[in-house]
Amino acid sequence: MIQAARRLDSVQEYYFATKLREVRNLLNSGKPIINVGIGNPDLLPPDHVLPALAAALQELKAHGYQSYLGLPELRNAMARFYYKQYQVALNSESEIITLMGSKEGILHISMAFLNPGDQVLIPDPGYPTYASATDLCEAIPITYDLTASNEWLPDFEALEKLDLNKVKIMWTNYPHMPTGAAGSRDVFEKLIAFARKHQILLVNDNPYSCVGYENKISIHQVPGSKEVALELNSISKTYNMAGWRVGMLTGKAEVLKEVLKVKTNMDSGMFYGLQKGAIAALETNNNWLESQNNIYKKRRTLIVELAKSLGLQPQEQTGGLFVWCKLPEGQQDDEVFVDRLLYEMNIFIAPGSIFGKNGAGYVRFSLCVNEEQIKEMIVRVFNKAEV
Repeated sequence: MIQAARRLDSVQEYYFATKLREVRNLLNSGKPIINVGIGNPDLLPPDHVLPALAAALQELKAHGYQSYLGLPELRNAMARFYYKQYQVALNSESEIITLMGSKEGILHISMAFLNPGDQVLIPDPGYPTYASATDLCEAIPITYDLTASNEWLPDFEALEKLDLNKVKIMWTNYPHMPTGAAGSRDVFEKLIAFARKHQILLVNDNPYSCVGYENKISIHQVPGSKEVALELNSISKTYNMAGWRVGMLTGKAEVLKEVLKVKTNMDSGMFYGLQKGAIAALETNNNWLESQNNIYKKRRTLIVELAKSLGLQPQEQTGGLFVWCKLPEGQQDDEVFVDRLLYEMNIFIAPGSIFGKNGAGYVRFSLCVNEEQIKEMIVRVFNKAEV
C-alpha cells in the first residue's frame, strides 16, 4: 500500500465535496432537496458572452497552448474593470496575473511565499481554503477572531498582542464571506498599516464586491497598498460564470513574479475561448450588474422571511450571495440544525462552524435559487412542525 504524503494528514476533503455527495444521494432516492447551501450562481452570464466564446472557437489559434500570462487583451480588460468598478489604476503588463479561478491563486501564493514553520493569519470565520493551503505548505495557520460584537471586522488591539515574528501572510476577505460584512476603506487602511508595520504580505480575497454592495471596494484604493498587499478577484460571482474558472491576482510586479514561478509550473495557459468570453463579460455595462442585484435583493427579502420562519436571526446585510443567520435562542449546534432541516424538510443550508469556531451557532443561506424555490421552502416550513 502506497502511503499518502504526510502533508495530507493535516487536511480533510472540502466539506461541500463530502456533503454534496450526501445531498445527491438523497436526490437520487427521490427526495425533493432544495440546495441553498453553496454560492453557485444559477443565472446566465451577460447575453454577449456566449457569442464571444462561440466566435472564438473558429479562430485557428483557439485550440493551441496559450500564454501563461493570459491574452494581453484579457489583462487589459481586467485593468479596465478595476478602473471602472474601483477607480484603481493597474498596469496590465506587470500588475495583473490571470488565474484559472481565484481559488488556485490561494495555493499559488502560499506555495510562493511559505516555508515549513512559517505562520499565517487566517480570519475566523473565513474561507476554509486559506487554512488548507497553509497546511499543504506545511506552514502554521493562526486564526484571528471576527465576531458579531465587532461587526465581523478585525480587532486590531487583539492582533497587536499576538506574537507576529513568524507570520508571513495575512488573509483578509472584504466584502466578507460567510457573514456578508461589507468592510470599508477605513478597515483596509488599518490592515495596510498593520501589514507594513509587521512586514507581512497581506492578501485580500475580493470576489463579492460587485454583488449587491452600494460601495464597491478594493484594497488597492488605499495609497501604497501594492507595497504590502495583493488582491484576488474573479468573474465567477459577478458575471454568473463560476464554472468558467477565470480569476485575477493584482499587486506589485516584483511580488507577482514570484507567484508566476509557481503558476507557470502548474498549468499551460487558459483556453482561448474562455479568455475571449471573459473579456466580453468584463466589458459588460453596469446596468446589467444593477439588474442582477435587483434579482438578488428580491431573493434576499424572501430568504430573510424563510429564516425568520425557522426562528433564526438574520444578520443585516446588503450584498453578497448569502444570508448569515444566528440560531434560535437556546440552540448552539449548527450542524444538528442543518441535518434536521435537510432530513425533515428537504432543505440544505450550510452550517457556520465549517468556517471556523466563531461560525458555530450560525447558518448560511445562498441566494442562488429562484424565487419560486424560496417560496416553496417557506411553504414547507409552515406545513411542518418546528425544526
